[in-house]
Amino acid sequence: MSGPVTVVEVGPRDGLQNESRIVATDIKARFVEMLADAGLPVVEVTSFVRPQSVPQLADADRLLPMATRRPGVRYPVLVPNMRGLERARAAGADAVALFAAASETFSQRNIGLSIDRSLAGYAEVAAAARRDGMWVRGYVSTAFGCPYEGRVPLEQVERVAVALAESCDQVSIGDTIGVAAPADVATVIGRLLQRLDVTRLALHLHDTQGRAIENAAAGLELGITCFDGAAGGLGGCPFAPGAPGNLATETLVEWLHSEGYETGVDLTALADATTLIRTALAA
Repeated sequence: MSGPVTVVEVGPRDGLQNESRIVATDIKARFVEMLADAGLPVVEVTSFVRPQSVPQLADADRLLPMATRRPGVRYPVLVPNMRGLERARAAGADAVALFAAASETFSQRNIGLSIDRSLAGYAEVAAAARRDGMWVRGYVSTAFGCPYEGRVPLEQVERVAVALAESCDQVSIGDTIGVAAPADVATVIGRLLQRLDVTRLALHLHDTQGRAIENAAAGLELGITCFDGAAGGLGGCPFAPGAPGNLATETLVEWLHSEGYETGVDLTALADATTLIRTALAA
């Protein structure tokens, strides 16, 4: 097993939004720049949700224009609705991400909408974004388990993933609370591959129970070649205080390299980016 694997860096958005400390905008911009300079081909920059909802990312309108962009790198930003898309467009976004849930309760508590209403709204947002020439990514959270409902029916994951795939270029399948085992990855991804092309799927793994790398290996065996990571394991797990959350990008990249895969990521430069942001969070 070898070949190229794409690593999507989500630390500046998904990681920092779960950290209690608010990082200065200029440091965030430098963090984004250093991640791209390290060779990461996709760096998720921020989120255009209401500033009151996620104060850690309230500077989205200033951050995106501030960060110098590297040619060939994608810089998606999360947008929750048409208003968020308008703000992202005004800030110069050329790629956006949409966040849906496979669990009805999680969807209601996280974004205040039912799954059906969220998908209808996202279809409108994605259509508008693609008319503007933007690349669009969709997230399916709680694909392997929900903090409120427990196990999520497989057909529910499939329904949300397929709906997002109708309007998005890529769909990332998320183990939001880190409960998946390799057998679960095989079951969920195997089901989705009956409806979706493997090249349009990514895995967003959490290391809450220390199985993220095993789960990544299960994904690779099924042909998944795109994985999300957060530099330094930023973010933790919002539903398991004190436990690891997002899979650390350096752990993912180091393992992929040891297995003979190519990522284009310089681990030394990545470590420098992690040091920058960890120092800022500890200040």
